Formats: sequence, C-alpha cells, structure tokens
Amino acid sequence: MDLVALVILLAIVEYIVLVGLVGFARGKYRIAAPATTGHPVFDRTFRVQQNTLEGLVVFLPGLWLFGQYLNPTWAAWLGLIGIVARAVYAVGYIKAAEKRGFGAGVLGMVNIALVVGALVGVIKAVI
Repeated sequence: MDLVALVILLAIVEYIVLVGLVGFARGKYRIAAPATTGHPVFDRTFRVQQNTLEGLVVFLPGLWLFGQYLNPTWAAWLGLIGIVARAVYAVGYIKAAEKRGFGAGVLGMVNIALVVGALVGVIKAVI
C-alpha cells in the first residue's frame, strides 16, 4: 500500500500544480477574482482544474479501495497511468478544447478499471 499512498500524493501534487496554473493564467490574462471566465486560455485552464477536482472524487477512492481490496501494485500502476493521462488531458485542453479527448478517454478507462476492481475486491472480501 506504500506505492498506492505515493501515487495518491502524486495525484494531489498534480492537482496543486493545476491550481497554480489557474493562478498564473489569472495574472497573465488579468482575470480578477472571483471571475471564472475571461480570456479563452484562462477559461480552458480553469476548466482543467475544475474537471480535475471533480474527477478526484472518483479517482482517489477508487485507487485506494482497489489497492486495499484487490491488488496494490496494479492500483499503483493504474494510478500512474491516470496521472499521466490527466497531464496529457490538461496540456491538450489548455491548447484547444478539442485536444482533450485522448487524455480524457484514457483517464475514463482508468477510473472504470479502478472502480470495477475495487468493487470486485470489496465483494470478494464480504463474501
């Protein structure tokens, strides 16, 4: 589970970096708080950060439960793939919204695998 904990922390660090990018974009494009729209690059950067926050609600518990109840090594690998996919998603989306698809697709598959694996592991533990 130590590897799973490391991957969870890496996912949190990735989120913190994305929050920082929003702050940087706010300054660069002069978007004063509390505004959440303005320049198109700021808008996309903000959406990446918000989508990441929304996605962590599935990703983090799925990762932890998969590692706890099924296989921590596989959980860690899936988590790392998810982190890389999120980075690919973020870079693509910030450039142009239509470039987010590949990263989003891979991340979606990782989330499904984590949740289904966690469900299988928990059911096996209960039965």
